[in-house]
Amino acid sequence: MSMTILTVDDSRTMRDMLKVALMDAGYRVIQAVDGVHGLEVLEQETPHVIITDINMPKLDGFGFIESVRRNQRYLGIPILVLTTESSPEKKNLARRAGATGWIVKPFDSAKLVDVVRRVAA
Repeated sequence: MSMTILTVDDSRTMRDMLKVALMDAGYRVIQAVDGVHGLEVLEQETPHVIITDINMPKLDGFGFIESVRRNQRYLGIPILVLTTESSPEKKNLARRAGATGWIVKPFDSAKLVDVVRRVAA
């Protein structure tokens, strides 16, 4: 059985790019359009890795990560932040919220898959 990756991003283009990169590497990809939708998807699915954007409507990435980390069921799931943001302050906020790692957009598909493999191991 292939590993499942949840991607949470309000950009359809970014979701499509993530899906192609991850499916080409053999992963099953489920998607959410914002943090609220991501939490709804988690009620049905337990992914091996979560990749989330920060700047999204309804519930941003920080709020999404904090909500995920409050649920015991998801404590062991690595959460990667994929964003255009690169400031140390934002990285620290994400880390405090419970993020595992940080990838800056635009991403390189091979590097993304490598990071996913490393955190999922």
